[in-house]
Amino acid sequence: MTMSTIHITNGDVAADSLRKALDQARRADVVLALRDDLAAGPLHGIDDTPQVRADFWQGVIGDSTRDFLAGLEQQADELKAVVDGTTHVVVWHGQSAADQLTLRRVCFHLREMPERLNEVRLSIDDLTGDASAPLRRPDRATSVGMFAPDLLQKRLRSAAPISVLRIGRLALEWQEVKVVDADLRRWRDNTFTTGTFAELDARIFEHAVEGWQPAGRVAAYVMAADNGLLVSDSLVLWRLRELAAAGQLQLRGDADDWRSLEMNVTRATLSPA
Repeated sequence: MTMSTIHITNGDVAADSLRKALDQARRADVVLALRDDLAAGPLHGIDDTPQVRADFWQGVIGDSTRDFLAGLEQQADELKAVVDGTTHVVVWHGQSAADQLTLRRVCFHLREMPERLNEVRLSIDDLTGDASAPLRRPDRATSVGMFAPDLLQKRLRSAAPISVLRIGRLALEWQEVKVVDADLRRWRDNTFTTGTFAELDARIFEHAVEGWQPAGRVAAYVMAADNGLLVSDSLVLWRLRELAAAGQLQLRGDADDWRSLEMNVTRATLSPA
């Protein structure tokens, strides 16, 4: 049986929530999760060969048993199958760099079939229900993964076609962002800017104190800061490992268990001469 609609999200958390929403609405649409956090790491050649992305995530996650290249190649095949199909496509996106880059990537691949493309736009106001409500994030960043199934179910009917003009512009922006050599991509005021991993490192030291302390506490501060992107715990853990390897801090405990992981920094590191 051919499904009438394919919904595309950035990440498995968003996809799982959306699948539950569709199930609640008694709809059998397919949900495709594009799992690559496009806000971090190099994008060169991403639509031709995922090797560069695989190498990046291999370093970040540090799992030598996991085949990142095979995973990304499978994702590329799934995206190609969408392009080669005839179903309507709905891209769900919030106000975050990764969600917005996913939207642009899909628009690039489906730019020759604009009649198939639709979107559901989500913002912090959709999440809180009140534009004046206290926000947990100073940058108002949101991803589809933050939304519970019942909230997503209410937005199913808001899927709307993307205009040919907008598809063309988004596809062009994707091509432009791919050729810019950057560690991080931020999303503010409907514009992408670039950042460096060194800026994340600075955030870590900004929220650290002298001596041994829970690494998870520092990571939570870094992830909630006004970064212009939604920083994952995996990214923070990688930066902690890199800083430890460079002798700028010490780590002890289980790197796979935030509850046991501690970090140690010196006054000299916190207040360089």
